[in-house]
Amino acid sequence: MVREKITVSTRTLQWKCIESRIDSKRLYYGRFILSPLMKGQADTIGISIRRALLGEIEGTCITRVKSENVPHQYSNIAGIQESVHEILINLKKIVLRSHLYGTCDASICVKGPGYVTAQDIVLPPYVEIVDNTQHIASLTEPIDFFIGLQIEKNRGYLIKTTQNFQDGSYPIDAVFMPVRNANHNIHSYGNGNEKQEILFLEIWTNGSLTPKEALHEASRTLINLFIPFLDMEEENSRLENNQHMFPLSPLPFTFRDKLAKLIKKKKEIALKSIFIDQSELPPRIYNCLKRSNIYTLFDLLILNNNQEDLMKMEHLRIEDVKPILAILEKHLAIF
Repeated sequence: MVREKITVSTRTLQWKCIESRIDSKRLYYGRFILSPLMKGQADTIGISIRRALLGEIEGTCITRVKSENVPHQYSNIAGIQESVHEILINLKKIVLRSHLYGTCDASICVKGPGYVTAQDIVLPPYVEIVDNTQHIASLTEPIDFFIGLQIEKNRGYLIKTTQNFQDGSYPIDAVFMPVRNANHNIHSYGNGNEKQEILFLEIWTNGSLTPKEALHEASRTLINLFIPFLDMEEENSRLENNQHMFPLSPLPFTFRDKLAKLIKKKKEIALKSIFIDQSELPPRIYNCLKRSNIYTLFDLLILNNNQEDLMKMEHLRIEDVKPILAILEKHLAIF
């Protein structure tokens, strides 16, 4: 058995990517370590992050196909080698990456004879194909191949319904999960009370995200899920409503001052952990902000405090300021 020699931090908690490779356009691999951890912490983190990697990260898929004069999904079309069902299976294999919110439309329009591949799909600018060589259909005669597509960004697994729709559209099973597989294992070292752990994480993705990006997304999702438990203001409100149950002495000024600073710091951390791609901003505004290195709501809040810089942003219009302010007001009201 060959043992790897890996240098890890022994004092401060740090993570490191120790292996990264691209096996194909649709298979990326990454291996990461986190250390040092106390006994039991590696398992807690490993289980949580694995579940978030496999179930909480959003992906983009084709979820519906529309074509005229197709009686059912198992029919054959003259001039096309594949059946409708085989074409749907090929469309399901296409891997997309996007800055999409909700759904959008795409289409394929090809004149035969020839091969139809993923590169023939006409997409909106905020959606791109990971592997353009994915085969869709073989046209054996000079026919017009035209279909409409619905693209959706979501998470988890979407099972299609069995019935066809009256408008001639056919739903497709969608696997929105960019992470194909994730494993974690633990290495312990030290003796007695000095025992510590190293967490090893292995991540395989479909190419729409790198393993590093997937780890970042999963970590951010977990942080967002736990933020409500850090809401001290809500807890203070509960205590105020129950004052009749037991007397409370006035807080010293120094303690009240420290508490106010703590709450302010907590809000700042919360805003830094929410990225603008989680807000419902139109793709054009999102791209303008991203090009100006605005990634989180905290960055956006600082920029909004200096509205001259906001208006100098390239391609940003006056009417775009309103949705930006609406997003900030919404999240500030929550916090």
